[in-house]
Amino acid sequence: MWLKPEEVLLKNALKLWLMERSNDYFVLQRRRGYREEGGGGLTGLLVGTLDSVLDSTAKVAPFRILHQTPDSQVYLSIACGANREEITKHWEWLEQNIMKTLSVFDSNEDITNFVQGKIRGLIAEEGKHSFAKEDDPEKFREALLKFEKCFGLPEQEKLVTYYSCSYWKGRVPCQGWLYLSTNFLSFYSFLLGSEIKLIISWDAVSKLEKTSNVILTESIHVCSQGENHYFSMFLHINKTYLLMEQLANYAIKRIFDKETFDNDPILDDPLQITKRGLENRAHSEQFNAFFRLPKEETLKEVHECFLWVPFSHFNTHGKMCISENYICFASQDGNLCSVIIPLREVLAIDKTNDSSKSVIISIKGKTAFRFSEVKEFEQLVAKLWLKCGAASTQYHDIITEVPISSESVDPSDDIEVQSLIRQRECSKTVNTEALMTVFHPQNLETLNSKMLKEKMKEQSWNILFTECGRGVSMFRTKKTQDLVVRGIPETLRGELWMLFSGAVNDMAANPGYYAEVVEQSLGTCNLATEEIERDLRRSLPEHPAFQSDTGISALRRVLTAYAFRNPRIGYCQAMNILTSVLLLYAKEEEAFWLLVAVCERMLPDYFNRRIIGALVDQAVFEELIRDHLPQLTEHMTDMTFFSSVSLSWFLTLFISVLPIESAVNVVDCFFYDGIKAILQLGLAILDYNLDKLLACKDDAEAVTALNRFFDNVTNKDSPLPSSVQQGSNVSDEKSSHIRVDITDLIRESNEKYGNIRYEDIYSMRCRNRLYVIQTLEETTKQNVLRVVSQDVKLSLHELDELYVIFKRELFFSYYWCLSSPVLKHHDPSLPYLEQYQIDCQQFRVLYHLLSPWAHSANRDSLALWTFRLLDENSDCLINFKEFSSAIDIMYNGSFTEKLKVLFKLHIPPAYTEVKYKDPSKGDELSKEELLYFSQLHVSKPAKEKEAESAKNSPEKGKEKVDIQAYLSQWQDELLKKEENIKDLPRMNQSQFIQFSKTLYNLFHGDPEEESLYQAIAVVTSLLLRMEEVGRKLHNPASSTKGLSGAVCASGGPSEGQTESHLEKDPSSLREEPQWSFAFEQILASLLNEPALVKFFEKSIDLKAKLENAKTSQLSSRTRK
Repeated sequence: MWLKPEEVLLKNALKLWLMERSNDYFVLQRRRGYREEGGGGLTGLLVGTLDSVLDSTAKVAPFRILHQTPDSQVYLSIACGANREEITKHWEWLEQNIMKTLSVFDSNEDITNFVQGKIRGLIAEEGKHSFAKEDDPEKFREALLKFEKCFGLPEQEKLVTYYSCSYWKGRVPCQGWLYLSTNFLSFYSFLLGSEIKLIISWDAVSKLEKTSNVILTESIHVCSQGENHYFSMFLHINKTYLLMEQLANYAIKRIFDKETFDNDPILDDPLQITKRGLENRAHSEQFNAFFRLPKEETLKEVHECFLWVPFSHFNTHGKMCISENYICFASQDGNLCSVIIPLREVLAIDKTNDSSKSVIISIKGKTAFRFSEVKEFEQLVAKLWLKCGAASTQYHDIITEVPISSESVDPSDDIEVQSLIRQRECSKTVNTEALMTVFHPQNLETLNSKMLKEKMKEQSWNILFTECGRGVSMFRTKKTQDLVVRGIPETLRGELWMLFSGAVNDMAANPGYYAEVVEQSLGTCNLATEEIERDLRRSLPEHPAFQSDTGISALRRVLTAYAFRNPRIGYCQAMNILTSVLLLYAKEEEAFWLLVAVCERMLPDYFNRRIIGALVDQAVFEELIRDHLPQLTEHMTDMTFFSSVSLSWFLTLFISVLPIESAVNVVDCFFYDGIKAILQLGLAILDYNLDKLLACKDDAEAVTALNRFFDNVTNKDSPLPSSVQQGSNVSDEKSSHIRVDITDLIRESNEKYGNIRYEDIYSMRCRNRLYVIQTLEETTKQNVLRVVSQDVKLSLHELDELYVIFKRELFFSYYWCLSSPVLKHHDPSLPYLEQYQIDCQQFRVLYHLLSPWAHSANRDSLALWTFRLLDENSDCLINFKEFSSAIDIMYNGSFTEKLKVLFKLHIPPAYTEVKYKDPSKGDELSKEELLYFSQLHVSKPAKEKEAESAKNSPEKGKEKVDIQAYLSQWQDELLKKEENIKDLPRMNQSQFIQFSKTLYNLFHGDPEEESLYQAIAVVTSLLLRMEEVGRKLHNPASSTKGLSGAVCASGGPSEGQTESHLEKDPSSLREEPQWSFAFEQILASLLNEPALVKFFEKSIDLKAKLENAKTSQLSSRTRK
């Protein structure tokens, strides 16, 4: 590797380096201790230790080339190499291309300048194709070389960054280097002859956290497959941890959430991932979550500045955050002041001429925001002007009214006109008012005390609007939060929900979208619509709005439209309860966008089959309980109790457990504070019931106590009629319990637990997501092993090891084969056995690693035929059950079972004649050839294929799942009898020849090789003679006699002799009638040979094979 020329001191370097070659201008040196007998003794050990610990060029390579000029003491390092071949190549290039040119220069200075320029040019040329895109490319190139040398990972593995740190092996710290790449966490250390090499795949990490104890002040704890690893002594531990967190979650998304990964262009190409890119991505995610912005927004700039708060008459210090379409501000002091300014609302951007460095942004509604002490404010104003121009043009194009006139415009020729016509037609069926205003209009003539309090709330909000502004760009302060805690007035609820959730931005950016989706989704029939119809009448059935067709129809339209918009989620139970509450206070289109905000931003991954998001937040909740309520944690022996109890709290935002009049106050806080409000309220509820829970003896008693508490939560200020309120219907028996007002409960949750920060919740979500995913994966594995263990003789431990190897090989394809079609087949919602399937290429690798027959010369062909045999549904994929059944027969099968498998490998549909494109490679198949042959199947009529496909997979090709087909398929599998050997087809002439070749290949290298060859020759001769006797109507074929004579040769023929004789005159074989053998004939003949029976029945150590496969699996992939 060429290096940026740097000066070195040769006097001291001679103690560490040995001279190997030299001339007038260059010196080639070898590191002391490298490739010396005994490792170079103590000096070699010390040098190796220094190379591992110190951050220098010496730590990278054992060879280097220095440039020197005559009569000069200055040496420049210009190249290094990991091995002698690489450094020799550089040396020869210098001799051939540089040495002759140097003689023409007159001065040593010119020589040095020429060499430096030439080397820099070579580095620049290499840099065009290099991964080194960090701040210091030279050091990064050195680290990349060391990374490749130490771990031998494939070239596609992208090194992101590296750190010097200590790895704790027991109580001993080992100083070394931590390398973070796209798929692995790797560590290398060499201290006094002791080498430590650690490779952990990110997808296997179940815990990643910062810890501290008496010994370690601060360290990073990594748990992988039950093993704990601790790394400490980082220079910037927070940055390191953030990057590790990002890489781990990147791997989790890529493997376990493939659809989301594919929709994210930033993550689509692992080779483009950089340290800076990951850090920026993490900041953007936190930025979007804090300000409730669309997921597409990316944080572009952050400026520290002051914002003038007019109603408080002072400047508040904070940060201005700028994305593509928004300017946001959040204060850094305790005032909790924040502002969101959409660029579509901006009318003008000005700068002041005084020394305040101020930027003034004017928006619609005669409001202006003044940001002062902004660094480089002039350039910022210019950038914002460009952004505003693009945004306003785009928004103007969206909202411009198009006149609809039959005289001036032909609607069939104008797409925008057609869109507006559809919107207006659809709007006739869409509710334009909240259901609450229709079913519970406020009667101003009959004002009671509750209505008066409601009017006072409205007045408080109106005062706030006067001070802070109204709409998306209003100031959000501590006073805003206080008013939200008291409960938003009924008339303002829909407007403020839209504002605080960010749904108002989605709706503004997509005018007419809801009407179009409603039109497209009406009349569709699938599993989601069936479930929606089933749950419509279960959504707030006690409320009059959902006892009428008006409310039911609106709920149906919103849920069906969302299922149409997002088929990945479709419809999930609990969405109906949440949507029904949204429809009470928001217009129908607004309720749709609120649902989008909840499902896709505020509660990500909640509403799907695995409800991963809810499980993650439950794990966060448990972590908060351990921190804030330790006495409850000590009392509860099993923390899963809180998960089972709180699941409905998170999925329905307490709507399913609290009376409706109290639950809406919780929803108010949720839209303002996000998941933080739900977590705080959950802690407050447990804290309020702490004494009761500590007195409970079992989980059932604790559940009863909590349910009784929820029944007694009231909202004394609710203006809802008593017929609608659920809390007012509490029986007299329960009325003896203390009533709790929801406003007091929420206020208490803010006072006690309001110090929980958004950043901490984000970090806890990332951390616990790893744990939840690994727990689900472990559940999947246990279910697969339980099913498979019933059909094989392998022990559970062997199956477990086999599953790990099987899954790991599949993940290697996810790592580096971006174009592999297998990547499209992982779906966590599928049955356990179908979640992970491998193709023929991956099966070949596993066959080479695990099969006892992998030493055969035609092992690629055997792997291909075995795969085709297992691939019964011809989809070019096999699952773990099919894979383990093959391994089980190879190791634990009887003589008959093994022979039957070999027989079936040489007859259709498994057998296909393999023709090699490149004879020079022998029997090795290229990846393209392997995939091509694996897809060749016996042709069937199209109708028969469709019927078979429908039978094998009742859900494919249909929107509606055919339960009857599933039951029929299950019954067929239960009644399936063991295959009778009499039902096997006969093996023809060419197949038998290949079968004989395979047997000879299997025997090659065996201690009893000669006797096995002799035995198979006898069997072959016997079978051929039997066939001659059976064909009475034909004369004995000369080819048959020739074959018989060849196999009967004394001493047993070699494989090459037999093959050449078999193929000597194929035309004569075709002229004679084809002969064939039944499996029974072959079995009976082989049973007469003890040597053959002993060969197939001898036990093989599977445990050793599995251990070897685990250690060599990655290296075998690397060699390929």
